[in-house]
Amino acid sequence: MNERGCGGKPLHMSKPVSLSSPTPQLDKMLDPQVWREAATQVFFALGLGFGGVIAFSSYNKQDNNCHFDAALVSFINFFTSVLATLVVFAVLGFKANIMNEKCVVENAEKILGYLNSNVLSRDLIPPHVNFSHLTTKDYAEMYNVIMTVKEDRFSALGLDPCLLEDELDKSVQGTGLAFIAFTEAMTHFPASPFWSVMFFLMLINLGLGSMIGTMAGITTPIIDTFKVPKEMFTVGCCVFAFFVGLLFVQRSGNYFVTMFDDYSATLPLTVIVILENIAVAWIYGTKKFMQELTEMLGFRPYRFYFYMWKFVSPLCMAVLTTASIIQLGVTPPGYSAWIKEEAAERYLYFPNWAMALLITLIVVATLPIPVVFVLRHFHLLSDGSNTLSVSYKKGRMMKDVSNLEENDETRFILSKVPSEAPSPMPTHRSYLGPGSTSPLESSSNPNGRYGSGYLLASTPESEL
Repeated sequence: MNERGCGGKPLHMSKPVSLSSPTPQLDKMLDPQVWREAATQVFFALGLGFGGVIAFSSYNKQDNNCHFDAALVSFINFFTSVLATLVVFAVLGFKANIMNEKCVVENAEKILGYLNSNVLSRDLIPPHVNFSHLTTKDYAEMYNVIMTVKEDRFSALGLDPCLLEDELDKSVQGTGLAFIAFTEAMTHFPASPFWSVMFFLMLINLGLGSMIGTMAGITTPIIDTFKVPKEMFTVGCCVFAFFVGLLFVQRSGNYFVTMFDDYSATLPLTVIVILENIAVAWIYGTKKFMQELTEMLGFRPYRFYFYMWKFVSPLCMAVLTTASIIQLGVTPPGYSAWIKEEAAERYLYFPNWAMALLITLIVVATLPIPVVFVLRHFHLLSDGSNTLSVSYKKGRMMKDVSNLEENDETRFILSKVPSEAPSPMPTHRSYLGPGSTSPLESSSNPNGRYGSGYLLASTPESEL
């Protein structure tokens, strides 16, 4: 029996006890914007285009198993992203349930007040509704009945539908996700102080890890190229970054964070990554890159990589870059601002000076690529590769000659003619690309079966 306030006593209610579950919106998978943001997130998560991965890998030995490292990092990033997704949506779902409960309680109290003041007729309440154990389903049924009967004066009642989907749609992103949504949700956790401390310790470690990787991508190439003192230069970069970071901690800092995060990093990042891919796969050459990987790893990489590097990856990133440019053209850059007079958020477009700053950030981020290309094309900037290449070839040449001399001595002791002895070079064929042949298997070698050893030995140093 439902409690309707018999004997003139006001009705009362308690907390709702059951909640409805939202239905997944699979049609979102057809939205190009979702895939564009997902691909951009992969760049940020793996650190592609930032230079940190290249800087860290430069400290590896030449025979390091980079194939295993790349696969390991990719799988760790994948499982970490899946775990973070589960945690984020679980916390947001918990917060949405809590807020939906509060919405049902507040609006049900409004209905009780209207019933007690005879603004609403008690006949509008379904017989099975029990305010002591009110569910969201019962509230939704009451809401629909009242909205149907009081159609003309329904807006004056100020009732909300209290849908869980609406609460989930209110979920913020970016800095608001970490500092607003999560912190608000953790206040409802059991032992909330403990989880709050753990959460912000995680944020500190995450920020330090990202900062170290990004700083290594900046300092390592400059230190290796110009031979500047590592400690002083690193400290100078950190101090400079600290003063730049003060821009983001002022009252309007969140708007600058939005500008840097949404516009100045996304498009330049995709441009840098696609140019890196084209430089390795098409300018340097995928076949040559595969051959060097074979020498480093001791085994040939999978044929799958050849087609991915040369065709699939550039095509996908070209589509991503095109989609980013179209998105910027269709939707003018803007930000969500809190309007104090209206007590609500509104989407505003950036002013002219902010647009100029935004364009400057995009140009500055991509400008080093064409500048360095022009300088090296006209030999105005040396990359130092000639000296390194000569020293490497000299060392390899002397090693091959030494091995051949030892083999010739052994064959002489065993009374074997060098030309009849088997070649000391490996006989396996490394995959260099479709329709290609390994230079180790070439039968038209001018030096016979001994391969490139004697060829390098007879090559003048000026030709290396």
